[in-house]
Amino acid sequence: MKKIFEKHETLFCILLIVLYVIINSYCVQNFGTKDYRSTIINTIISAFLIILMISLKKTKYYGLTKVNNPKKYLYFIPLLLIASVNLWNGININNSKNEIIFHILTMINVGFIEEIIFRGFLFKMMAKESVKRAILASALTFGIGHIVNLLNGASTIPTLLQICYAVSLGYLFVIIFYKSKSLIPCIITHALINSLSIFNIETKISLYIIPIFLIIVPLLYAYYINKNIN
Repeated sequence: MKKIFEKHETLFCILLIVLYVIINSYCVQNFGTKDYRSTIINTIISAFLIILMISLKKTKYYGLTKVNNPKKYLYFIPLLLIASVNLWNGININNSKNEIIFHILTMINVGFIEEIIFRGFLFKMMAKESVKRAILASALTFGIGHIVNLLNGASTIPTLLQICYAVSLGYLFVIIFYKSKSLIPCIITHALINSLSIFNIETKISLYIIPIFLIIVPLLYAYYINKNIN
């Protein structure tokens, strides 16, 4: 399997991204994020990726390793601030216990899957030719991939803002991975942002101010990491 993967790595990465977008879009359109079927499907995808990385003997290579000297990264406090945005307006508890549980489980898987695909496989594959291009590709494809939310019925302006801050977050995550060699902080932050969205109370703050915050802060944090960590 390792030889086959290495020979067709580019094709595999493209197919992996396309298949994930199609499958996840299908889940959102037909089941939503609060349904056990979405949880099961995304858990299967996560398990497949873990088994693949283990079989390739590349779990550490794709970022499943701890960060050395987290002090240099300000102990990732900016990530905790970013992860908390869905709680800024209070806590929405209008969903049932089962809906909350399945949403959280689904989103934990989504955070893991997307970090492994966009920061792990895609970035590592492209970085062999050019790190700068790999960073841009990882951030842009991750952000632009959220355009499928328009097909799922999302409003235009919020979706466009989501694409912008997804690019910003994607850029920060790939910088963290490139500098620290670990995807763990990115996976945790990604999963928290997605999971806590079920508690979000939509107001003008959540629709406009928070997206702007999620565009600016990740870029500033990425700049700090780039400037201060070799």
